[in-house]
Amino acid sequence: MRILLVEDDAVLRGVVLRSLVDAGHRVDVAANAEDADHLWRVQLFDAVLLDLSLPATASPTSGLASGLNVLRHARARGDRTPVLVLTARGRTEERIAGLDAGADDYLGKPFDLAEVEARLRALVRRAQGTDDVAMLGRLKLDRKARRFSVNSAPLDLPAREFEVLWELMSPPGRTVSKRAMSDKLSTFDESLGDNALEAFISRLRKKLVGSGAAIRTLRGIGYLLEAAE
Repeated sequence: MRILLVEDDAVLRGVVLRSLVDAGHRVDVAANAEDADHLWRVQLFDAVLLDLSLPATASPTSGLASGLNVLRHARARGDRTPVLVLTARGRTEERIAGLDAGADDYLGKPFDLAEVEARLRALVRRAQGTDDVAMLGRLKLDRKARRFSVNSAPLDLPAREFEVLWELMSPPGRTVSKRAMSDKLSTFDESLGDNALEAFISRLRKKLVGSGAAIRTLRGIGYLLEAAE
């Protein structure tokens, strides 16, 4: 998943960031409302992890003096990205305000890092209409275990090839444009160019031979993972 992490506490932000990255996710971070609003506008995310108690921004007239306002602005412009809000334990009114503003779920601080990832996975599954397990031919993706297999034998892939195949299989049969793939698998510190993406697709095609699944290129449109003939 590509996740936007919005948290002003540097220590907590660092801990959550490391946990999500170690779990294989690509994460962009923001420490205040203005940065969060900017990143959310210019980048597509699978989910947003949003602290509602953010510091005042450099421009008080922006109307973005809180995470709650960032969320309201996103929903007002029609953005339906799943949002998990972080709130202080026992702040019932804060949780209610977040849900009323369009949050999909909430988690009180302090929280368990494994629960954060589990809740994010659940929100994304619900939004994408996907399950923990996806099958195409003899190719299987277990999202919870983060594992591909063919006829129950593990299909070991380098990290970038794994990410590309995951995106194509979420869900299979969906056309994914080069631009969307690059945006999803890039961060502001590391981008995925067309040449690199084409190289990963080429390697994956060879590794999927005999799996009952194949990657088809739709010229000028993108890539499609479909059942092999």
